[in-house]
This record gives sequence, structure tokens and C-alpha cells, in this order.
Amino acid sequence: MGYAAVVCGLPTLFAQVPEIGAGAAPTIIFIAAIFTNNILLSNFLGMCSFLAISKQIKASIGLGLAVTFVLTMTSALNWALNSFVLVPLGLEYLQFITFIIVIAAFVQFVEIIIERFSPALYFALGIFLPLITVNCAILGVSLFMIVRNYTFARAVAYGVGSGLGWMLAIVAIAGIRYKLRFSNVPKPLEGIGITMILAGLMAFAFMGFAGMVDIK
Repeated sequence: MGYAAVVCGLPTLFAQVPEIGAGAAPTIIFIAAIFTNNILLSNFLGMCSFLAISKQIKASIGLGLAVTFVLTMTSALNWALNSFVLVPLGLEYLQFITFIIVIAAFVQFVEIIIERFSPALYFALGIFLPLITVNCAILGVSLFMIVRNYTFARAVAYGVGSGLGWMLAIVAIAGIRYKLRFSNVPKPLEGIGITMILAGLMAFAFMGFAGMVDIK
């Protein structure tokens, strides 16, 4: 009876939640970027490294932290460059190449830091560490914040939240894949097959948050 009342009341509850636009508080955008608008499971950006690195929990945490750092810094720098250089000079057509250069520079910086202080993690991440440069989630966040006319605080909140949301997704699936080592997975589904199914189920689970807070 109690569960039925809760289920029946959900549509009314969600209907009372207003759509969150560019005027939303940074904290709301931050939370929404992690759960309701997860850059990976809602927008399906950054799937390549998500599927490849999630075999190990430690490597997933390391890559998640690296992606979060790059997203945070590049969202701040790209917002500043766009607002104070590209738009005033009428150079909006250079947004793509400017954003990619900033992202590539920061990925190189992160790669040097990880190689210096954690060689084991550096070799575990392998080619996918420098490939953060072409992680479409990184560029996607910079483009979304421009399209949505975010302020600096909202852009940074969106960058940090998107990074943490991406890390949450990859660590979660890494934990599930670790548990599956002790399960009897059908032979044809071993490897990428069961991983794709897990990714789909996780996306369905995150769709349960859809409509609660919708950032535009």
C-alpha cells in the first residue's frame, strides 16, 4: 500500500519540478551533471575508454580522476577564452580548434604527472591516457556550456559534475565486471558482449532520474 502510494505520487512529484535552465544554481547543475544528465549514460559520450579501461577498478578510478581534472580545468579555461577572446574578437568559428588545443595541453600535463608519480597506473591506462584528448565527453562539456550560455561558476560546476558522473559510471561498471569473474557468464557473451549489456542496463537505471532535474 505504501509503495503504491509512492509510485502513484511520483508523476505529480516530478511534474512539480521546474525545468532547470541556464539560470540554475551551480549546485543544481553540479548534481544534475552527475546523476540526471550523466554525460556518459545520458549523452553516451566517452564510451570507448569507458568500455576498455573498466576491466580494473584501480585503473578506472585513476582514469576517472584524470578525466575529472581535465574536464574541470578545460571547462574553466575554455569558458574564459570563449568569453574574453573569441566572442569579443568575432572568432567564434575557432571554438572547436581552440577547445581541442586546450584539452590536448592539459592531457599532456596530466600524462606527465601520472607517469612521474604513479608509473603502475600510467602503464595500466596505456594508450587510453593520451587518448583522453579525443574523449568526446571532454569536448562535449565545453560545447554544451557554450550552447547553454552558462556563467563561469555554472560552467565549472558542470565540468566537475560531468567528470564525477563519468568516474561514477566507469567505477560502477568496473565493480560489476570484477564480480562477474566469479559468475558463469555464457561463453558467447564473455568480454565485450556482457560489457555492452551492462552498459545498456546502467543507462536504463540512470534514465530513472530523467525528468527530476533537467538542465538545458
